[in-house]
Amino acid sequence: METALTRLVGVRHPVVQTGMGWVAGPRLVSATANAGALGILASATMTLDQLRAAIAEVRCRTDAPFGVNLRADAADAGERVRLIVDGGVRVASFALAPSRELIAELKEAGVVVIPSVGARRHAEKVAAWGADAVIVQGGEGGGHTGEVATSVLLPQVVDAVRIPVVAAGGFFDGRGLVAALAYGAAGVAMGTRFLLTSDSTVPDAVKARYLAATVRDVTVTRAVDGLPHRMLRTPLVDSLEDTGRTRRLLRAVRHAAAFRHLSGLTWRQMLRDGLALRHGRNLTWSQVLLAANTPMLLRSAMVDGRTDLGVMASGQVAGVIGDLPSCAELVARVVAEAEEVMRELAGLRAAR
Repeated sequence: METALTRLVGVRHPVVQTGMGWVAGPRLVSATANAGALGILASATMTLDQLRAAIAEVRCRTDAPFGVNLRADAADAGERVRLIVDGGVRVASFALAPSRELIAELKEAGVVVIPSVGARRHAEKVAAWGADAVIVQGGEGGGHTGEVATSVLLPQVVDAVRIPVVAAGGFFDGRGLVAALAYGAAGVAMGTRFLLTSDSTVPDAVKARYLAATVRDVTVTRAVDGLPHRMLRTPLVDSLEDTGRTRRLLRAVRHAAAFRHLSGLTWRQMLRDGLALRHGRNLTWSQVLLAANTPMLLRSAMVDGRTDLGVMASGQVAGVIGDLPSCAELVARVVAEAEEVMRELAGLRAAR
């Protein structure tokens, strides 16, 4: 199934596995790449040494193209870009819009730049700065999310830019891929669906919680880090929402200290990252400090398996997923379903 996305990045199928922190490690990324889709390594929760080792491990596991997701506002973004270039990584993706200069540096080195955005104006900005493609996530998507549904946001962006658009938020099967293509997208990006595969390193107990969830068990809350964050509703989420501001701030300080120790960042670097996060977002200083909750609370669930102590970012599609295929099985199934749907549609057209 060839599209502008497959031609741009050199994969066989127009499917992207998103760069989920603590989830999108070398095993999942290489399994996705070997299945013919684009796997994206999550680097924000890695030290520089861990990222270097992760890139090398993926390259040992696959000859197929893959990507690395970066935080454009991170204090060491430049060093991470050099690791990507030196490691021969095909794609750089970003959760926040990278600068014009960063895009130019990557493109000059032959790296394909694909930022993720949640609004038309952001897509227009990165396209004007030279981005090669853009991932557009609607409100159904997991993690930090917006308010506009994919079915409304996607056509807006497709009409506004002249680069390939990848649709994210609410996709899990071949029908969704066909719908995205019909809107004018060049492919789909999926996070929760790839998290719930046998190649994902997320603990079995956590996967079981996702599989048991209904669509009503997925909520959006600001209690974790002050920003709209889509995740599974759990007793912990309920308690965070009911906790007073002072206790939330104390909890945030403890988690910030733990993340500093784990990541190797200095307090100065964390402060710079916090200032960048606050810039242009209308966040209070309390919300900036609360943002330190996110990495450690996600790690508690996604790495340690503590569903009682961690949060589980989730797209709404968790409520309609009921199995754990391998990445190879998942990608093959999505493509086969899409092809079958398109044959049926062609048959309806011919019958007229």
